Amino acid sequence: MKKNCIFAGILGIGLALTPLASAATIGHTSLSHSHSHKVVESQHAQKHMSHLRHSHRSQASASGSHKAGSAGQRAPVASAARLHGRRRHHGPYERFDTSSFARDIGAGDSMVGEDSRVRAAAILALGDMNGTVVAIQPNSGRVLAMVNQKMALSSGGQPCSTIKLVTALAALNEGIVEKDTRVPLGKSWSMDLTSALAHSNNAYFEKLGRDLGFERVQHYARLFGLGERAGLHIDGEQPGFYPKEEISAKQGGVGKMCSFGEGISLTPLQLGALTAAIANGGTLYYLQHPQTEDEVTNLQPIVKRKLPIAHLIPELSDGMEGATLYGTARSLRSNFTESDVLGKTGTCSRDHTRFGWFASYTNTPSGGIVLVVFLQGGRPTYGPKAAEIAGKVYRNLYDNNFFAAGPATSTSASVTTGGGASQP
Repeated sequence: MKKNCIFAGILGIGLALTPLASAATIGHTSLSHSHSHKVVESQHAQKHMSHLRHSHRSQASASGSHKAGSAGQRAPVASAARLHGRRRHHGPYERFDTSSFARDIGAGDSMVGEDSRVRAAAILALGDMNGTVVAIQPNSGRVLAMVNQKMALSSGGQPCSTIKLVTALAALNEGIVEKDTRVPLGKSWSMDLTSALAHSNNAYFEKLGRDLGFERVQHYARLFGLGERAGLHIDGEQPGFYPKEEISAKQGGVGKMCSFGEGISLTPLQLGALTAAIANGGTLYYLQHPQTEDEVTNLQPIVKRKLPIAHLIPELSDGMEGATLYGTARSLRSNFTESDVLGKTGTCSRDHTRFGWFASYTNTPSGGIVLVVFLQGGRPTYGPKAAEIAGKVYRNLYDNNFFAAGPATSTSASVTTGGGASQP
């Protein structure tokens, strides 16, 4: 009798523990990644697990995805970064000290000798971005407008990918590549000049830089006006900087100089003068910024030097046009598509400041115009944004018949803004 009682007690305890063991087994199975068998939980267990899924979803994300409910059904997965309320960053976090925005950007500019239509169009397009817009007449070197002259005349900044124009012209003139030459960049891929310019491929131009070598790269950079003042008697203009020796291997050597402009300081006026030479067929003019209406009327173009690039421009132009059609500068076309625009973007950062560059030109029957947009700031600042601003300038000029009439020889012209108002 005593034995029977003990047996009955043990049996009762075992029966009482069975649901717990079953639940434990189900819980273990539901977290398993095995798909070899199907487990069907009781209705109570399903409700309990559904409650856990909704109230502890972050725990599920921390342990990875797992089966919930029937086999093959997965619970939603949140990133580990979301558990802590912050975004995941790949690589070191870059902090910027310079604002991308500014007020009264053109205050203090000397504008008496500028084309007021061009200036107003540039100011309207630039808005509150911290930057400068320089507009140049490519066949004379006349500066039609220079908004935020303090920045435009400064020592500039790292040219970023706009330096690729110098590298491309040097490599073409030295016979290292032609427009359609496929340059191997890996075991299974290569690229030609047109695509490399349009998409601003760093590896391509690093390869060209190493093939050229520093001595030849330096020769062409200085020939094209880097490291010297681009203007003629423009008060306050700085010459930028081009090193006399190749930067260290740790900094990337000549490859980085030719792809990213490492170790170089380029000014908006220097980039504008070079772009004007590309636009006009190879004449590097001194830039002139008239200060009176008489100086505008009597301005005579002054040639700095002739560049040996006339035969290279057709090789270069497809890539520059490709940048605005389908490449890094395609944001320009969100504002302007009425005329072909050729250009080159640049984005990089130095000393906690990001630079956004865009140099471009368009040619029309009445003449062309060169635009350089240079932005400084933080994350909102980058090359495609500069291209977008240039597109707005072209749009404003087109809407005010600038391309039909050409640059004004007097500063009394007016410009119509998008709202139909007239600005002096």
